[in-house]
Amino acid sequence: MASLANKGSALASTLLTQARPKFNVFLKYAKVELTPPSPGDIPAIRDGIARLISGARTGAWKNLTVREAWLNTLITMEVCFWFYAGECIGKRHLVGYKV
Repeated sequence: MASLANKGSALASTLLTQARPKFNVFLKYAKVELTPPSPGDIPAIRDGIARLISGARTGAWKNLTVREAWLNTLITMEVCFWFYAGECIGKRHLVGYKV
């Protein structure tokens, strides 16, 4: 029984030492990527929206490579998925609302 406890303790300590660097990398990226926009970011957001609208008007979307078009499609699908997941979480059901 003591042997099993020693092996479990060794396994737990090994797991913690291997997971710590990966968790630190996760925290580093989470601090950068998951923060809300600051007031200094608002002009860049406006410029991005203006470029998006002007590109849609001029037909610049026709000049995309297949890789860029596929990436844009995947990003759009991801946004739609997270919107749907948020709706399901908010209404607490997969289909419809409780009346």
